[in-house]
Amino acid sequence: MCGFTGFCNLKRNVTSKENIYNMNNILSHRGPDEDGYYYEEHIVLGHKRLTIIDPDGGKQPMTERFMDNTYTIVYNGQIYNTKELRLELEKNGFVFNSHSDTEVLLKGFIFWKKDIVKKINGIFAFAIWDSNSQELFLARDHFGVKPLFYTITDNTLVFSSELKAILKYPGIQPILDEQSIAELFGIGPARTSGTGIFKNIYEIKPASFGVYNETGLHTKKYWKLHSKEHTESLNQTVEKIRFLLEDSITKQLVSDVPLCVFLSGGLDSSIIAHYASNYYKKNNIGILNTFSVDYVDNDKNFMKTDFQPNSDKYYIDLMSNHLKTHHQTIILDTPDLVDNLENAMIARDFPGMADVDASLLLFCKNVKPYATVSLTGECADEIFGGYPWFFRSDSLNSGTFPWSIAISERQQLLNPEISSKINLRDYIDYRYRESLAEVEIIDSDSMETAQKRKISYLTLNWFMQTLLDRSDRMAMYNGFEIRVPFCDYRLAEYVWNIPWEMKALHGREKGLLRYAMKNILPEEIIERKKSPYPKTWNPNYMTAVKEKLSGIVSNNNSPINKLLNKKYIEEIIDSNGKAFSRPWFGQLMTGPQLIAYLYQVNMWLEKYNPIVDL
Repeated sequence: MCGFTGFCNLKRNVTSKENIYNMNNILSHRGPDEDGYYYEEHIVLGHKRLTIIDPDGGKQPMTERFMDNTYTIVYNGQIYNTKELRLELEKNGFVFNSHSDTEVLLKGFIFWKKDIVKKINGIFAFAIWDSNSQELFLARDHFGVKPLFYTITDNTLVFSSELKAILKYPGIQPILDEQSIAELFGIGPARTSGTGIFKNIYEIKPASFGVYNETGLHTKKYWKLHSKEHTESLNQTVEKIRFLLEDSITKQLVSDVPLCVFLSGGLDSSIIAHYASNYYKKNNIGILNTFSVDYVDNDKNFMKTDFQPNSDKYYIDLMSNHLKTHHQTIILDTPDLVDNLENAMIARDFPGMADVDASLLLFCKNVKPYATVSLTGECADEIFGGYPWFFRSDSLNSGTFPWSIAISERQQLLNPEISSKINLRDYIDYRYRESLAEVEIIDSDSMETAQKRKISYLTLNWFMQTLLDRSDRMAMYNGFEIRVPFCDYRLAEYVWNIPWEMKALHGREKGLLRYAMKNILPEEIIERKKSPYPKTWNPNYMTAVKEKLSGIVSNNNSPINKLLNKKYIEEIIDSNGKAFSRPWFGQLMTGPQLIAYLYQVNMWLEKYNPIVDL
């Protein structure tokens, strides 16, 4: 896990140590262990390394000479089928000098060229420079776990793991246009795949690659979810799911540094912990370390809701005792949570999920002294149908993204002058219809399966992307790696085609997954109703963020007042967020989180100082 950056101009010499140093150094959090550089006349590459596999053999940029040509790679990620690819390459005459996945990826590209992306299973973003052909190959993993942004300025392709590095390149300015505003306040904290919010800044889309040569940048999608009839019985389906889960989890336990599991006591993280613990015992590795997060006084202030029906502690203890893991709970306090809203925004480069982001950032920071890698249960809800909107008629019939239905309130939040120019509903409707047009419905689909394919596709390609972005940025800000076994593309492909009647077995969220874990996990874990990532219930948090936002809004020079409706923000503050009658995003971003989000917006405007061009 690392960060990389670079720039390429095929018409003139671009060798500049100052530029690449400035860009690379701002990514130090992603790779605190080492840095490296590569220079040619038309390209410069920089890399920051977080050492996970083969400390000595995995240094980057990595260069390979092959048949009078030179290939150089910068890479961020982890390839989980490294062993299988290496064996195949060795059979074709390749010799290896290390056991790093970087070397396998580079030699795999030399052998398979762009088809390498069809061979690898993992989380990745990488760039490979072919010196002879003067071409740069860029690629990103199936679900976009690892980020890769770019822009083209003055015939120069500038690219990086994070947007902040691109903004360090001379002449590139952050500009907000109409689409930027629509993304921030219509879609946010999600983003449309491929956009970088700022004008003329983009990202390589998930499951896509790009080739940059003298004719420009050409991108292509290499993978998507295809619909086909599911013909296997319930028992066959259960066996296949168990196999894919165990295979994905055990492949992701490979590490040369300490590894752990985030355990919430929910179904998803308990599945990860179960298979990881079994693997540790089978291979005599030792006791599995598990970690959970909680907040000061949450036990006193917790309030049961439809979305968060119970707290985690009882179930965490149950699962940890069942597996005999070494468990630690990280307790976060309100002042730290508020203070780190800015760090969370900087980590993401955009206003994000407020304290939901900040708490994960702090969680990873506190786990880092004990481990460098963690497996989490993220993405199970998206793949197996675990969210309330899969079952609620108001969400299913909303005609928009079901986790973000407060469109009129979002429009009202805009400064009236800006609101008269930008119709958020039109933009959201356009993105919504654009996504639904990509869904493949087949003749064998029942009406319910067809409907749930659509909501599943939206959830996978929008909501899950937001959570994956959160996981990568908050973890990597601390030089920490999060792995997501449920996000294995093979598992997603298989479950995509399971009929909804089977997927929601017994009418329950993740019913099939629960059934598959019968006699494997404790019954109480299997039957536990979904409870999302824990948030703070401490009333001091609401008081603190209200005070922060009130101070900002009362200052007429605050940049937020130029973009947003000051009067409406004051109503939101005075009503503890109730003036915004529905959650801002998902299930967790209610009153205090919305207020914290607006606080992040102002910090972001001050920190990035974008030019507003409407």
